[in-house]
Amino acid sequence: MKNTDKESLQKAFRLFESGDIEQIETGTLKGLLEIHRYLFEGLYPFAGKIRTQNISKGGFRFATVLYLKEALEKIEEMPENSFEEVVSKYLEMNIAHPFAEGNGRSMRIWLDMMLKKQLRQVVNWQKIDKHLYLQAIERSPVNDLELRTLLAANLTEDIHNREIIFKGIEQSYYYEGYEKGPDDFPA
Repeated sequence: MKNTDKESLQKAFRLFESGDIEQIETGTLKGLLEIHRYLFEGLYPFAGKIRTQNISKGGFRFATVLYLKEALEKIEEMPENSFEEVVSKYLEMNIAHPFAEGNGRSMRIWLDMMLKKQLRQVVNWQKIDKHLYLQAIERSPVNDLELRTLLAANLTEDIHNREIIFKGIEQSYYYEGYEKGPDDFPA
């Protein structure tokens, strides 16, 4: 794990351990910007800032900068009253991809905070295979059923379980290619 990745992972743990996560707006762009800033401040000069360049990944072009602000405003207005609505909002934000780096790690926390607030559930990420998740997220712009099914099968009402939250954060970083070090999980 690169040093910046390990620092960001430690910041993610601290976000929950400190209770700072409870001060962040749920389901808003402002809240997502705060999560990103918290995770990456001091590591990336663009921490907590909307990207200013067009980006793509694996041949998929995310929302163009020309329309990004408008897209983000529309996403923010999306309802989040049911599991389906929350996942739809999450997927639209993923298609927008507002940051130059760190979208997945920030947005999975953002997703869990919406699920926790609206449904009193979170995703137990440690039970979701990396390759199944990445395939489902890659196909989600065309058909989101695969991702919704994968997430729904791994929801838990154990929303205050420190191990589920922290192991989920580790899994989220693993999805992005980072390998856990022996001293990563806080005591």
